[in-house]
Amino acid sequence: MRMINKALTGAAMVASLTAGTTMAQEFNLAFTPPLESHYGDGGRAFAEAMAELSGGTITINLRPAGALGGERDVIEGLQIGTVDLAISSTGPIGNFVPHIYALDFPFLFNSYESAHEVLDGPIGQGLLDEFREHDLVGLAWGENGFRNITNSLRPINGPEDLEGLKLRTMENAVHIAAFEAAGANPTPMSWTEVLTSLAQGTIDGQENPIPVLVANNMWEIQDYVTLTQHVYSPAVVVMSEVRWDGLNEEQQGWFVEAAQAAAAATRATVAENEANGVALLRENSMEVIEEVDTAAFAAAVQPAYEQFAEQMGVADLIAQIQAAQ
Repeated sequence: MRMINKALTGAAMVASLTAGTTMAQEFNLAFTPPLESHYGDGGRAFAEAMAELSGGTITINLRPAGALGGERDVIEGLQIGTVDLAISSTGPIGNFVPHIYALDFPFLFNSYESAHEVLDGPIGQGLLDEFREHDLVGLAWGENGFRNITNSLRPINGPEDLEGLKLRTMENAVHIAAFEAAGANPTPMSWTEVLTSLAQGTIDGQENPIPVLVANNMWEIQDYVTLTQHVYSPAVVVMSEVRWDGLNEEQQGWFVEAAQAAAAATRATVAENEANGVALLRENSMEVIEEVDTAAFAAAVQPAYEQFAEQMGVADLIAQIQAAQ
């Protein structure tokens, strides 16, 4: 049924697009954070670049704050053409493009600089190319940042402090296995449910980069943040293959260029938030734990490598990423 829907949607879109390359067109761009966020800045940069490149013939309509659903819903919408574009974290995408899981192994990247070098090079492009095998078009690598743990129960200094903590994770098998190995009680759920679940006490904590904490005023519902920097979390600008195939070569080039502008904007905002965000969290009464036993955390999550690296077919890719740094 998905393939039939895709074919019908694609036929309709191709018919409308082939009426002329200069006709006005509109595309939606979905993301789950609020508009005032690093994703919002990326979306605005995409829209501005596209308006300039297309001479105003292509309009990008931003759909922030989960307006078109959670990230998994949006990726499924991209596959059948009901969603045009998205900026997404990589967590849910591993369910669709399995090699993406390699990026989610904890303590894999040494720094922002090394992560950018890997993703902007042949390894990152090779991963983007794989999206086409799954009815998606990977356009560019953006950024969320290094992930950190927040909770409402106690300070977290080492893995022993995670024992029994009900911690929201992305719907990502590697993250779930890593936190289980470290002693937490990981609870996978869509981001659209997280803030309410934290406020109601259904879960005790969550883990996300500083920009996400700032954009969502995490201090209103969490008391502690631990700067574990346990996973580097890229974002990716993705397009529906249905919509992509309805474009001519010049237009496809515009979308790649606009996506690169969006990716650069997310990285710039993350860098700014990293520089100022921790102070902002403190100013709003969150206790920030910077003295972290990183070696103990890295050892605690090692079973995730042992369980999934070979099983997911990413052991060689992980080795390439480590060697490239």
